[in-house]
Amino acid sequence: MTIEEFTTLLQPVTGAIRGRAVDDTLAGLLKRDFPPGGATFDAIEQACHDGIAAGWMCNHGAPGRRYGRVIEAGEATAGLSVDVVELIDIVGPHHRHPTGEICMVMPVTAGARFDGHGRGWCVYPPGSAHHPTVTGGEAVVLYMLPGGEIEFTGQ
Repeated sequence: MTIEEFTTLLQPVTGAIRGRAVDDTLAGLLKRDFPPGGATFDAIEQACHDGIAAGWMCNHGAPGRRYGRVIEAGEATAGLSVDVVELIDIVGPHHRHPTGEICMVMPVTAGARFDGHGRGWCVYPPGSAHHPTVTGGEAVVLYMLPGGEIEFTGQ
């Protein structure tokens, strides 16, 4: 799979996000329309694992915390940047979401959780902040940022 094909694969999701507030209503829409076990969620999940294995996804960092921006914010992704991280039992660097963050959580280890969330979606509203945390093993997280905005705070 190429980055262009991956961008096309994401378009049903990014299209559904386009123009919507980044809030609990959006989280509900994603959970309803793109659930784990559904064709779109599962295809994106498989593409992430394939991209990581091929070396063009999560190509920065070291084992336990690998990451990388896959797609810059632009028209093809409804103004969202797309990053993918591969994390194993870790508390990541504190950051703030000026415009929000939309996360697709894909546990690799059964029972792994990202900020307490299992397989599926979680949405952080504009102005929120956290230390991204994976417990219970390994998880891959695809996250989308409106306008590509993120602020690492150094906390």
